[in-house]
Amino acid sequence: MKITLICVGKIKEDFYKRAVSEFEKRLSRYCRLEIIEVQDEKTPDHASPAEEEQIKEKEAARILKHLKEDAYIFTLEIEGKQPDSVSFARKINELGVQGKSHIQFVIGGSLGLHQSVSKAADEAVSFSKMTFPHQLMRVILLEQIYRGYRISMGEPYHK
Repeated sequence: MKITLICVGKIKEDFYKRAVSEFEKRLSRYCRLEIIEVQDEKTPDHASPAEEEQIKEKEAARILKHLKEDAYIFTLEIEGKQPDSVSFARKINELGVQGKSHIQFVIGGSLGLHQSVSKAADEAVSFSKMTFPHQLMRVILLEQIYRGYRISMGEPYHK
């Protein structure tokens, strides 16, 4: 299985980089992991709704270039489904059983995702109603993917 994360923006803080690196290492025994970072747009203070929409459109164009037709695409959105870890693990496993060999996860920038990206997705998921920094969300997503593989394999992992 190939897992691709398409993320708006780069990770800047070393502690996030170390966490991502740790999960990349852990996941290497379960899947081929690819992380694609697309450039984020600077959002001016007090941006108008029209300016925010333009920013999301520019970021969307960069994201859409990387979406693959043969992949199952998840977007991370506050209004998405909120699975628990077991059902998330089951979904990833089921996709593999159904013959999907590539799953893509999309993490938007500070303003979220443009509707064109949401429409291109097969499913929207949410890890909370709360908003998280996109750098932290990358770590949380990687941890949940790792947890999902451990659950699917019947391997122990802290609860």
